Amino acid sequence: MARTWVVTGGSSGIGAAVVDRVLAEGDTAYVLSRSVERAAARRERLRPIPTDVTDPASVTAAFAEIERGSGSVDVLVNAAGVHRGGRIELVGDDAWAEVLATNLTGAFTVVRAARPLLPTGACVVNIGAVVGLRGFPGDAAYGSAKAGLSGLTQTLAMEFAPHGIRVNLVVPGFVETTMTAGLTPRAHDRIVAGIPLGRPGRAAEIADIVWAVAGASYMTGSTVAVDGGLLASFGAAPTART
Repeated sequence: MARTWVVTGGSSGIGAAVVDRVLAEGDTAYVLSRSVERAAARRERLRPIPTDVTDPASVTAAFAEIERGSGSVDVLVNAAGVHRGGRIELVGDDAWAEVLATNLTGAFTVVRAARPLLPTGACVVNIGAVVGLRGFPGDAAYGSAKAGLSGLTQTLAMEFAPHGIRVNLVVPGFVETTMTAGLTPRAHDRIVAGIPLGRPGRAAEIADIVWAVAGASYMTGSTVAVDGGLLASFGAAPTART
């Protein structure tokens, strides 16, 4: 039976790859993103809704529209994210606040608004990051936000389990997206050298795991790494974002 998905940040990067997989499988996807032009230009069964996940009123309005259109949400994917790097002495208050507001508080706001639309059997998939589970110099803001998302995932898994709703965390490693496209070739090669599988991930590979986790009926509160072996490695950690 076809499912209804909501994907935040679904107009680019990992979120867009998830949407592509959802549509290819015959499901319907609502894309919540500040910019939905790319999503709107794609195909049927895609419902773009301009949304700012850092604005509770915007999120509330989006889910009111989803309720009118579909009535319920089978899978919610929190993929919206922003990265601002820098050592602690260089991270400004505005950058810190923006990263936390988008990556952590935004996910909280979205789940809270979606909760009345999640029936028994629904699931939430949060998109984490290796830096949320393992320290990387220069990622104080992003790492803190993603670590918080891990804690939020665990708590929601316990709160929602009695209602038959699952909540899991998918943790990508270094994936070639628009977020990582600004790296210099030297920085890129240095990061890749630290990946046991010897290459970056592809957004579609992360989407494959999101799809699988969404269908795993006996999985909740789990952390699923899709990182080419980064978390298993005891070598020196790369210093740029993952």
